[in-house]
Amino acid sequence: MLDRDGGLLRGTLDLLILKALAWGPRHGYAIAEWVKGITGGDLLVEEGPLYTALHRLERNGWLTGEWGYSENNRKAKFYHLSRTGRQ
Repeated sequence: MLDRDGGLLRGTLDLLILKALAWGPRHGYAIAEWVKGITGGDLLVEEGPLYTALHRLERNGWLTGEWGYSENNRKAKFYHLSRTGRQ
């Protein structure tokens, strides 16, 4: 799952995002926390790669996003799987 430099292999982050969203809509920070939690802290997803992947998946039609408010009452974009993303 990690390349020689210790980074995630191409496509792994996309799959982790899709799996996180299979449980329901989440904003970016919640996705990163989910990955951290299920891996026992072994994988930490940084903001840059995370949001790049989220925007790419949204552009490709696998995700849709809508603005809302997080549990801290902050404005956040919540992503959820589209029909294509579920397939």
